[in-house]
Amino acid sequence: MKTTASVNIDVHHLTRVEGHGNIRVNMTNGVVERCEWQVPEAPRFFEAMVRGRHYSEVARITSRICGICSIGHTLASVKATEAALGIEVTEQTKKLRRLLKHAENFDSHVLHVYVLVAPDLLGAPSVFPLVETHGEVVACALRLKRLAHEWGSMIGGRTTHPTTVVPGGFTKLPTVAEVTVMRDRLLEAVPDLAATLATVRALAPNIPAFKRPTEYMAVTSDEEYGLYDGYIQTILPDGDRARYEVADYRSCTNEYVVPQSTAKFTRNRLNSYAAGALARFNVNYDRLHPEAKEVAGSLGISPICTNPYMNSVAQVVEIVHSAYESLHLMDELIADGIADEPLVAPTKAGTGASAVEVPRGILFHEYTYGEDGFCTGADCIIPTGQNHANIQADFTALLPWLIGAGKNENEMRLAFEMLVRAYDPCISCSTHYLDVEFVR
Repeated sequence: MKTTASVNIDVHHLTRVEGHGNIRVNMTNGVVERCEWQVPEAPRFFEAMVRGRHYSEVARITSRICGICSIGHTLASVKATEAALGIEVTEQTKKLRRLLKHAENFDSHVLHVYVLVAPDLLGAPSVFPLVETHGEVVACALRLKRLAHEWGSMIGGRTTHPTTVVPGGFTKLPTVAEVTVMRDRLLEAVPDLAATLATVRALAPNIPAFKRPTEYMAVTSDEEYGLYDGYIQTILPDGDRARYEVADYRSCTNEYVVPQSTAKFTRNRLNSYAAGALARFNVNYDRLHPEAKEVAGSLGISPICTNPYMNSVAQVVEIVHSAYESLHLMDELIADGIADEPLVAPTKAGTGASAVEVPRGILFHEYTYGEDGFCTGADCIIPTGQNHANIQADFTALLPWLIGAGKNENEMRLAFEMLVRAYDPCISCSTHYLDVEFVR
């Protein structure tokens, strides 16, 4: 590190993330006085809201934790409720829920890569100036997002806060004809996917080359990529893996509090771990669809990737994975038909936990129900909260890396902002975020 450097950066309310917060970095004559990730937002008390509510109401409430990941919160909620009440859903229900999960990831990743990350790589303050300079790119993003919205609505009743997904199954099922139409529309979107890859390839050289090895955590499954169901798995930079039962999620999340944040931090085998698309890519690479693996190779990403900025590239790989996996699921549903099925009833009362991958990483829900079916306790650990400690550790390593690279203050500010945006944080799900402040 250059010992003469003094820097003062203050970014209050970072743009292009959900929610806001503070980064504070003060350095005088090469001495770092503060390099902090601060989360000042108050808790939202969803765990308290669901206490005293019937199990049939809980997912309706907890899906409101997030408007972007509401499908994931709904799925995590009904799965935890089903685990607590001894409900085993049918294979058709699982297949439809996986298809719904892919729709959410596809939709959110398109939004993040095109609208929130691309402006940084193109030197624009937001997506709006790109309408003039890169009109077809913006139009492509809007077409893909509309497709994903209609895809999710077909199964969930509506894209945001789905209405048909309930404990025990679905209240309304899509028809084979509707699935067939959606399959044809997804196939028609292949040129837009190709255009997306071309755009990302062109912008890839603008992604910072910063690397920091850490632990990565994701849902994993012996059957598939692990978005909807499976075990908890972590992988260290040397490839060492550890697997945990979902019911034991507290043993690997290990929440703790820090003075600079109203949101809890987490850690496992190292002092921090990462969740999100890059973590899933590193943990579950072998389960990617062959088309997605080919895309990963063409974009220059392979496991174990330790550059946090590459999370956005991993999201592009997952867009392709979700498209092709969904085509496969739709083919199976069309071939097998979709049968009307009654909701599966509870068989017991107690405590149950679940893990689902939402676009931003692994999401945990846990509930306890009494014999009367009313909730007596809840716990929700969201991905952005799990990434706080890892972002802080990235900050600590990023500052000397930027100084060593001879970056000026404006370039440093952008690098910190891009780092946070790369995690695709949903701050409102947990708490708010960031404010970068360097004091000379």
